[in-house]
Amino acid sequence: LIIASLTISAILVFFIVPLTIVFFIYLTNILLLIYQRNNEVKADPLSDVWDSVRKTIASFWDTYARIWHGYELHGVENLPEGPGILVYYHGAIPIDYLYFLSRLFLWKKRICLSVADHFVFRLPGLKLLLGVTGVIPGTREECLLALKNGYLVSISPGGVREALFSDESYQLMWGNRKGFAQVALEAKVPIIPMYTQNVREGYRMFKERRLFRQLYESTRLPFTPPYGGLPVKFRTYIGKPIPYDPNITAEELVEKVCKGKFLFSFQTKTAVQALISKHQTIPGNIWKALLERFDKRRK
Repeated sequence: LIIASLTISAILVFFIVPLTIVFFIYLTNILLLIYQRNNEVKADPLSDVWDSVRKTIASFWDTYARIWHGYELHGVENLPEGPGILVYYHGAIPIDYLYFLSRLFLWKKRICLSVADHFVFRLPGLKLLLGVTGVIPGTREECLLALKNGYLVSISPGGVREALFSDESYQLMWGNRKGFAQVALEAKVPIIPMYTQNVREGYRMFKERRLFRQLYESTRLPFTPPYGGLPVKFRTYIGKPIPYDPNITAEELVEKVCKGKFLFSFQTKTAVQALISKHQTIPGNIWKALLERFDKRRK
């Protein structure tokens, strides 16, 4: 009985916050369904009709972000007024990205459409929430249409693989993915890098990954459970945009986004890896990330 009690307690300590996040996500979808039914809303989920409930949802998650992670968002001025592609590092749980979406809507009343892995659309009971928050499949046609309609579109080239198998070294795991760069060139839009400080210190994956890696590569389903949920400091940094250049290839554009090699009127590092190098202690340190909650200086 004692061993069983200790085991259950350990599981709760490791997984209570991730499970709470899942609970809140499903609760949000239930509230959307109630709103839809009570108001007989039949409009497109991205239409302005949903803005009032969208604001309520964003306010809830923004409050959660402030309380639990002391969340800060820097560099919003780097976002273009029109369409563009946001490229970001994928943490074990993309809760930091949800914080970003919420604050962006509250500050700018902008919806950023989010490219998600195919398994997300298989999750039961989340269809309305995915629609209202602008989650879309990562097809070329869907992305080009969204950009044509003036939306920001975000994508993590590392996706689920990066979420599961990157670690506190913050290694980018993009492989040969360059579709986002090709879309940016076709749509003639800028690419904007984004990164959240300490995202791996907040939520982590278990170190033993060989079996989970084999399972993922064969099924493309995330079997590895995240753990943690420590109230470390989260700061999301949006870098300067990489503008459209008709003389660059998709491969070269991927290289610039990944390694931060790009020249404007002055040389600056604006890519994902550059943001990580600038703002993140590597390897990540949980204690330092917790102490940063008390650091009031804006970095």
